[in-house]
Amino acid sequence: MIDVCLLGTGGMMPLPNRFLTSLYVRYNGKCILIDCGEATQIAMKKKGLSAKPIDVICFTHYHADHISGLPGMLLTMGNAERTEPLLMVGPKGLERVVNSLRVIAPELPFEILYKELTEDEMSFDIEGMPFFTVTAFKVNHNITCYGYTMSLKRQGKFDVEAATAAGIDRRFWNSLQKGETVTADDGRILTPDMVLGAERKGIKLTYCTDTRPTDSIVRNAADSDLFICEGMYGEKDKQQKARENKHMTFYEAARLARDAGVKEMWLTHYSPSLVNPKEFMPETKSIFANTIAAKDGRNVELRFED
Repeated sequence: MIDVCLLGTGGMMPLPNRFLTSLYVRYNGKCILIDCGEATQIAMKKKGLSAKPIDVICFTHYHADHISGLPGMLLTMGNAERTEPLLMVGPKGLERVVNSLRVIAPELPFEILYKELTEDEMSFDIEGMPFFTVTAFKVNHNITCYGYTMSLKRQGKFDVEAATAAGIDRRFWNSLQKGETVTADDGRILTPDMVLGAERKGIKLTYCTDTRPTDSIVRNAADSDLFICEGMYGEKDKQQKARENKHMTFYEAARLARDAGVKEMWLTHYSPSLVNPKEFMPETKSIFANTIAAKDGRNVELRFED
């Protein structure tokens, strides 16, 4: 199970009734935050979420509405007596940008680790999050920008008959079911494939914002259970503005969702001028029916199919 909370849905600037786009993901007791614009902490507090347990902060890019809330977030973590290292992930220049912001948060009781994205697509695992993989993929904005896909694999069912026939002691069943390799008392190397069936369908979550439509989005979002995508503009007369500013309309996002074959799409990163996103949903849904004009704090538990 993966807990997902879209903390805010705004772009450019926080509004009284709309915080900036940020995503909070929790799995196996570990937390990932994607983007940290101004007022992200307030959005978290409204949902009863704490900054202290965040293990990873990923940045899509370094525009202010996606990173300017970081110094305050770090200070809050420090004041909560956090001592565990914090991993940060983002495009090239990550450490330089973070250190510049840390002029007002120079001393912290925990170490910051950096992982810079240097390729068009990069995948990595996170310690303490078994079977969970994050893939960063480059999109098309007016500065270097990445989307993120998070995949939780699901192993095959444990085959009791196979384990018994192989003479595997019950003491090792739990470890093998967790995907671990163990050594039996007789010296045999026991591997998970000896007792597990075919891999089952896992969970997939994709998040992207500040971009024009790209093939990389369709490819990486393919078959996602949840696709969270920017919809900067709903108004038809904003199509040219979307092209010029390297953003997307509702309708372009819906076509991406349709082409990627996702189960559900949440729109986010609305323009401050977009007062009522629901006004534009009928036509958007005609392209991709399972589209939701997300509001701040929308959350869901993504679960395995059975």
